[in-house]
Amino acid sequence: MEPKTYFIRTYGCQMNELDTEIMAGQLEKRGLIPSLKEENADLLIFNTCSIRDLAERKVMGKLGRIGRGQKNHAIIGVTGCMAMAKKDALFRKFPHLDFVMGTNNITELGAIVDEVLYTKRPVFKTDDHFEENLDYLVAKRDNKMKAHVSIIRGCDKFCTYCVVPYTRGQEVSRPPESILEECRRLVDAGYKEITLLGQNVNSYGKDKPEWNCLFHDLLYQIDKIPGMQRIRFMTSHPIDITVELMQAIRDLPSLCEFVHFPIQAGSSRILKKMHRIYTKEQYLEKVGLLREHVPNVSLGTDIIVGFPTETEEEFLETYEVMKQIRYSVAFIYAYSPRKGTPAMRWKDDIPEEVKQDRLQRLLDLQNEIANEERQTLLGQTFEVLVERHNKDGKMLKGRTRCWKKVIFEGGEDLIGTLQQVKVHSYGHQTFIGELASPLNPLSLTSG
Repeated sequence: MEPKTYFIRTYGCQMNELDTEIMAGQLEKRGLIPSLKEENADLLIFNTCSIRDLAERKVMGKLGRIGRGQKNHAIIGVTGCMAMAKKDALFRKFPHLDFVMGTNNITELGAIVDEVLYTKRPVFKTDDHFEENLDYLVAKRDNKMKAHVSIIRGCDKFCTYCVVPYTRGQEVSRPPESILEECRRLVDAGYKEITLLGQNVNSYGKDKPEWNCLFHDLLYQIDKIPGMQRIRFMTSHPIDITVELMQAIRDLPSLCEFVHFPIQAGSSRILKKMHRIYTKEQYLEKVGLLREHVPNVSLGTDIIVGFPTETEEEFLETYEVMKQIRYSVAFIYAYSPRKGTPAMRWKDDIPEEVKQDRLQRLLDLQNEIANEERQTLLGQTFEVLVERHNKDGKMLKGRTRCWKKVIFEGGEDLIGTLQQVKVHSYGHQTFIGELASPLNPLSLTSG
């Protein structure tokens, strides 16, 4: 029976969220409507993540519970990175699945649903290579203010702990004309902020030298779109960040002064074991150069503690790097082996209690740094994109150009606009402020 309703549960990164929007758009083009409740949907899709062990366990638990209950969905499918990592093994573990679709087969969703309906047999499609033929314009976006735009898929770096090169394949850049067309349409539709996505956005265009369009070239073109207000991008690999990109961050009015710049570890030996292809010294040199070009830049990072063979001294190198750089945002994880990665072959020799101790020490340090940073920002005025009411509905909520959360009093008519807000206090990770009088834009702080 042709499904009439669908429900997609998304796990993982912003790229997965965008893939969900594209799949939702394809399904609605087919005539399906979204179901508010998972249990009422005719078509149920789990768009999965394999980067972290916790995300994978959540999906496996959910699929197991559905299998133990009475199957009342017309079709159940698994997509995303877990589909690529586990492939047809998912059918053996969960025989109630109807299809497994890899990250590189997203254009085939409709054909896969048809095949399931026609053959009444499970369908398995997980190609290793991505063909750049997606209709991104079909994406069904719930947020009408901020949008993700894919510019490059896959990764060629092959970090030893990471499954992405195996689940999303090699880097494939999207043609600049296609990106610019989507961005123009989003701006015309009233979108205020666009985040350019890729496993490594800095590599954009390197696989297509005939385009003569690298990442910084693309940014200059997007910034010229009439009405473009804010551009963000993530994620960056430190090895590929260039002086030209730093200059773009400095010079382009719409480009936010926030760079996610993952170091992963502060020890050059551990970085080499991770195959990060830079040393601590090279990383610090890039940070110094970036801050030289963009003095008001805010940095984010990812860090893994307890990587195989990491000593206490090497962990303390990471600790000292965090103290030195003072990241505004840090995502810190304890290492967990991922099947199919080179690191899986090595003994996971750091005891869990040691990992958790190191994790907590970094979390405590980051909280200390963040609190000190908040103190220095009090009394300053920031540009805030007003997104919605906060939880109690009494205040408006938004973010600065450098990703700080701000709440302030204001009318409903301010939602969806850029406002100048002077912050006077904070609670936990959120600044509290008030609307500022109109200022010379040059006097605004980008934070």
